[in-house]
Formats: sequence, C-alpha cells, structure tokens
Amino acid sequence: MTVLEQPGSYRPTPPPAWQPRTDPAPLLPDAEPFRVLGTPAAGGCDPALLLRLYGQLVRGRRYNTQATALTRQGRLAVYPSSTGQEACQVAAALSLEPRDWLFPSYRDTLAAVARGMDPVEALTLLRGDWHTGYDPHEHRVAPLCTPLATQLPHAVGLAHAARLKGDDVVALALVGDGGTSEGDFHEALNFAAVWRAPVVFLVQNNGFAISVPLAKQTAAPSLAHKAVGYGMPGRLVDGNDAAAVHQVLTEAVHRARSGGGPTLVEAVTYRVDAHTNADDATRYRSDAEVEAWRAHDPIALLERELRDRELLDDAAIRAEQDAAERMAADLRERMHQDPVLDPMELFTHVYAEQTAQLREQAAQLRAELTAAGELPGARAGGPQEGSQR
Repeated sequence: MTVLEQPGSYRPTPPPAWQPRTDPAPLLPDAEPFRVLGTPAAGGCDPALLLRLYGQLVRGRRYNTQATALTRQGRLAVYPSSTGQEACQVAAALSLEPRDWLFPSYRDTLAAVARGMDPVEALTLLRGDWHTGYDPHEHRVAPLCTPLATQLPHAVGLAHAARLKGDDVVALALVGDGGTSEGDFHEALNFAAVWRAPVVFLVQNNGFAISVPLAKQTAAPSLAHKAVGYGMPGRLVDGNDAAAVHQVLTEAVHRARSGGGPTLVEAVTYRVDAHTNADDATRYRSDAEVEAWRAHDPIALLERELRDRELLDDAAIRAEQDAAERMAADLRERMHQDPVLDPMELFTHVYAEQTAQLREQAAQLRAELTAAGELPGARAGGPQEGSQR
C-alpha cells in the first residue's frame, strides 16, 4: 500500500467544489505587443501629447549622449545609458500626476529628468558627490536604485501606506528584465496583488541583463505573463512606441488610483548602448542585431507619425534639436565645474537621527581633518549632520 492509498491520505486532485480564486483570462497579456504608431489608433491620439512626447524624446536622446561623453571625460564614474529606451522613460514620467511617486532603477535618470528634475542633480550620485544627489520629496522621485529590484517593495510599501492614509497617490516602479529574476520582484508583486496596492510595475525588457539574454533568465511566454501568477493584469507593449507606452501606463495608473490594484507592464525595447561604459557589448551581441533595432528607433517612429499627420516639419524638428543642444550645453558646463565637497557630509542623511556609531565616526573624521587643517566650512545653506533633506 502506498502513502496515497492509505485511508485519509492527501489526494493531489482537488475536490469538485474547487474553483480558481481569480479568473485568469482577463489578466493575460495580448499575444503581440500593443502598438499605436503606424496603426489606425494613432489618429485618435492628442496631437499636443504626441508633440510633447517627441520633444522629450529628442532631449532625452541628447541627454544620454552628453552623459555618456561626460563619463568618457572622467566627469562621471559610470553612466548606464538608456539610449533606445527613451520612450519608456519619457512615457513613465508623463503618465504620472505631480502627487504620484516614481521609483527608478540606476538606468532611469532620464525618467527623473523628464519628471522635472535638474539633470545635474539626477547625475550627482553617478558622479559620487552626494547621497542620492537630490531631494526625493521635491519631485516625488525615490533614490536611484543600484541593487536590482529592491525599489519594488519600497514602491509597494509607499503605495499601500498612502492608501491607508487616504492619499490619492500611485507609485510607478521601473525595473529591467534582469530585475525580474530577483526575489524582490516576486515579493513586491505578491504583496501588491494581495493588498491591491495602487502601484504600477514597468519592466523595460531591453534584451539583456548585462550580457545574459532573456532566454537564459526565464522560460515564460513573456514577462507580462508572470502577472497572472500573482493575480494582476499583465500588459505587453512595444517599448519603442512612445504613444503606446504612454497609453498603457496611463490606463494602469488610472486603474490603480481607482482601487483596481496593481498592473505589470512589459515594454519590449532594446539597449542600444552597452550596459555601462565598463561593458564591451560586442562580446555577447552582433552589430547586425543592434542595427536592426536602430531601424525601430523610438524618435524615428514618432517623427514619422507626426510628419504624416503634418504636425511636424523641418523647422519644428530643428527647434527641438536646438532646445536639446542648449540643455546639453548647460549640463556640460555645470558638470565641468569642480564641486566643493565637505567630507563631513558623508554622515548626512544616512539616518534621520545618527546612531552612536556614526557620531563616533564623524567625531573621529572631524578630529583628523582639523589636525590636518583640512576641515572645510559647511556647505552654504546645506543640511547639517543627521538632518533630513
């Protein structure tokens, strides 16, 4: 007699009364990525929105190229470029209301800039000059997150807390395809679905987790299909179609704000540049593959649509490019100015109230700097040790 044959033993087949907790059909993504540009749906798009998206894409591309150049010049320690992914970044920023929160990864400085942040502040962390580099509360942008996917539980926690307080706030969390292999991804989606937290997860599937292709990370039909396992809708969208990404995210944000719970959005895009300036992408992908994706460039796709609808001409394109050049020149000029740093600021904003160990370390450093005659004055108007920015 086997264990399963014993009286009262566990039966792997559930009783007839078993029913699924959630109907999976409405949660499944479409078979193909959702598109707007180049389809009849584009005719219903707001021209002002399309032009705003276009201007942000042009400036975003120039921002990426300028930041990459600054890295080569030694003005940045590292820069993870989002060239090719600008549609995801810009659409994420523009789909939110000012009261909402954006939770970026290390590659999402452009999303922060598109949300209104000073480009220099967005790059300060990557320069190594300051904790975070900006005040998260000013633009409702959480600190850039270098550990993979750890920003996702933070987004869920903030969104859930906001709902408990009665605040009409949505959190939008950005993550790469590599981040979906982390435990934090699972935990965040599971908690968000159970609590019906007002949060949107945007996975920018750019093809590689550094050098590891998606096929070596998951056997799922798509990353959007992972949503059904948690009980939330999954949406699959062309990540280079700025209008499509904006529409899908706007719908997901509205759903979250109205009490519908979280949504997982997978944007299929491509990282045209290397992972960072320290990466040699030619070791794991071909030039032909990169060129094929350049033909699906987000700026070119939107520019073609705007020209076809006679909403954009050569003069307007030059105007946007000139505005992007002015932004890049200002960024370049300010990033070439050597910052005045105070070593004592190492201890600022680590905790709201300093621990005894930090106070001891700060006192030791202050004594060493004083003895060496190198203790600078506090930053003008800046925060003091242990204060909140």
